[in-house]
Amino acid sequence: MPLTAENGLFRCDTARTSYWFRVTTFGHLEHLYYGPLLGDGATADAMALKHTAEIGTTVAYDQSDLTYSLDVLPLEWSGTGYGDYRVAPIEALMPDGSYSCDFTYVSHRIVDGGEPIDCNPRSDAAPNTGRVPNTGRVPSAGSLPTTDPLPTADSPTHTLVVVMRDDSTGVICELRYSVFFDADVISRRASIINPSGKKRTALSLRNIASAMVDLPNRDFTMTTLDGGWIKETHRHDRHLQYGQTVNSSTTGSSSNRHNPGFLLAEHGATEDSGWVFGFNLVYSGNHRSVVEVANHDLVRITQGINPHCFEWTLQPGDRFDAPEAVMTFSQQGYNGASQQFHRFVNDHVVPAAWRHTPRPVLINNWEAHFFTFTESKLLDLAKGAADLGVELFVLDDGWFGKRNSDTAGLGDYSVNRKKLPGGLGGFATKLRRLGLDLGLWFEPEMVNEDSDLYRAHPEWALTTPGRKTTQGRNQLVLDLANRDVQDYIIRNVSAILDENPIRYVKWDMNRHISDCLSPTCPPGEFFHRYTLGLYRVLREIFTPRPDVLLESCSSGGNRFDLGMLCYSPQVWSSDDTDPVERLAIQQGLSYLYPQSTMGAHVSTAPHQQTLRPTPLSTRFNVAAFGVLGYELDLKYVTGLHKKEIKEQIAFYKEHRELLQFGQFSRVSSPNNKANKVQWQVVAEDGLEAITGFYQTLAQASEGFDQLQVHGLAPDQTYVMETKPQYLYLSRFGELLKHILPVELNPNGAILRTAGKFYRLTDCVERYQADSISLASGIMLSNQFVGSHYNEHTRLLGDFGSNLYVTKAQ
Repeated sequence: MPLTAENGLFRCDTARTSYWFRVTTFGHLEHLYYGPLLGDGATADAMALKHTAEIGTTVAYDQSDLTYSLDVLPLEWSGTGYGDYRVAPIEALMPDGSYSCDFTYVSHRIVDGGEPIDCNPRSDAAPNTGRVPNTGRVPSAGSLPTTDPLPTADSPTHTLVVVMRDDSTGVICELRYSVFFDADVISRRASIINPSGKKRTALSLRNIASAMVDLPNRDFTMTTLDGGWIKETHRHDRHLQYGQTVNSSTTGSSSNRHNPGFLLAEHGATEDSGWVFGFNLVYSGNHRSVVEVANHDLVRITQGINPHCFEWTLQPGDRFDAPEAVMTFSQQGYNGASQQFHRFVNDHVVPAAWRHTPRPVLINNWEAHFFTFTESKLLDLAKGAADLGVELFVLDDGWFGKRNSDTAGLGDYSVNRKKLPGGLGGFATKLRRLGLDLGLWFEPEMVNEDSDLYRAHPEWALTTPGRKTTQGRNQLVLDLANRDVQDYIIRNVSAILDENPIRYVKWDMNRHISDCLSPTCPPGEFFHRYTLGLYRVLREIFTPRPDVLLESCSSGGNRFDLGMLCYSPQVWSSDDTDPVERLAIQQGLSYLYPQSTMGAHVSTAPHQQTLRPTPLSTRFNVAAFGVLGYELDLKYVTGLHKKEIKEQIAFYKEHRELLQFGQFSRVSSPNNKANKVQWQVVAEDGLEAITGFYQTLAQASEGFDQLQVHGLAPDQTYVMETKPQYLYLSRFGELLKHILPVELNPNGAILRTAGKFYRLTDCVERYQADSISLASGIMLSNQFVGSHYNEHTRLLGDFGSNLYVTKAQ
């Protein structure tokens, strides 16, 4: 059984990992082990940290055992005021007026599946009236999303609930552990309960982690995913030293600055070997993770809501549920941990209707038109896209109200009939005749001052009375802590979805929150209540409409997290569509999230975000390792490029299931070339793989390249072949004079005309091999080395790339 409890010892086993802890003599939960699956011969005493001596300057928990100090004990949970001076998972002004708390074991239970997180403070909470009721109570908070722990015959899931109590005040702490057996993931969350009673008083919660654990230090490196707008989720490694390392957001969302997830890797760990622990949070608001290296080689990890501007009052009878945290372990390096998280997200996080469901190829009109479009322009783009094989047309910003710029219209939902004379329904009908479904952009959490909504309800916008109002992108944030605002969004978005055949929604949020004050709740509760309000809106709109594909967006990857993925099967990874930048962005995301969740588009070049020119082939070769879309104005695309795009889409459709749901790996260059990136996806049966080989900057007289393909089934014969792609005459400029019998002006009419009709096929290689030789590395043909060229020369240059398909014969 994955979860057992016997004589105070708790064992949480997945298919390949074990997580053990026990109750100590004094009732604390002592962490024993997290690592490879343990056998029947393993014992708790062998794994436990030995405390046989009193350590100087420590505080003894009880005079009966001077060696028992919480400060040097590996724990599952801790408190304040009893000698543990490491970062605490909880800070609360307790009912007795002190900050001291000491939670010890009371009982436990094991249940099949899991338990939903209902954040209602109590059953008799007052209804929302738009202001704090006179009783001082606040309205029902709503529910947090949770991963799907429902057990199946193939993948049983069980949840352990451990109940602890602070004996001095009677306050209860419940810790939940859900074991996702096949995914090798364990989720955790904490709940604080202030029991009811006539003489009881309130508790003020100022910090509450979802999970805490103390691990033995393995000379860890902490890997975080950090950045900003158009440069999200770049990998950063920090060797942990004595003290605390913090990964957090205070923007009101999980943020493009610091993703909630991170990894801890032992010294020497690589992509494919070594111990790696992964941690993430099912939450879309302000988050904080603290990793502390203490003075006796223990590493404490806490993860949860950011205590920044947080304070939550629990009256007698109230409870507070922290968001769900998830963790995984692999001894197969970073790729092993990533693949376990990928299985977990695909099987237990995204909405059930979209699990392993192929995503459509789309075209988004934003970069083609911005706000300036007519129905005729849209249909011209749609006709061209349909001819190329696109399946979904996404109408982006500018279809509603007076939305002709980013200064007006947000908050309104009336269709602009000047742009769409037949409304959304009429436009959708015309798209269906072309074989396209309609997708639609919304930004429901925002409002412009120049909008009908703001003129009717200025009090719904977040402001701070007596202080200057701050705007971002000319917009204010709506108060989603206010149930009336939630209902307005639910009513209007639902009506549009019900009245029109819309199959996809892009849900945007284009600014951070700065004014963090709502008249509907105390200031310390605002950020969390905003997030809960957002979850209620998403739940009410999309749960009854499971066939609508939701793609979350927040100026790109500003809210790429497990909380949003519970409602949104995919997220727009970044507003940056430059494939060279996307290599870093999508590779960063791949450490925590599967490629099926990453919106990835091919756009025009030079790119709007970097002014960098890149080959059309590379734009596709990067976007193919995600949910493919196109974002360009087809009337400026040449006929030859259109032919290539049509071939790209056909290739993607043929391999869509493998590209979206295959086992993804990052492949390290055998000779550690800094200018190379290699990705691969392998089918579940190991009989097919697609490998992406990318070069950032070319080097003079480049050395040999090797292509490795890992994870293939043994005892098979494979054929590896390059996906054909093209080279265009304009790329070579006046160098053409060296191969032409006559000298022609590279910018002249003859070569410009020839370039419209003629292109070169790049080098195509085809090899037969077995799984061992493919894993060792196939030697590829020479790149261009400054001299000599024939059909066997690989012409990558700057930003060049190839895809390789490997199939068992």
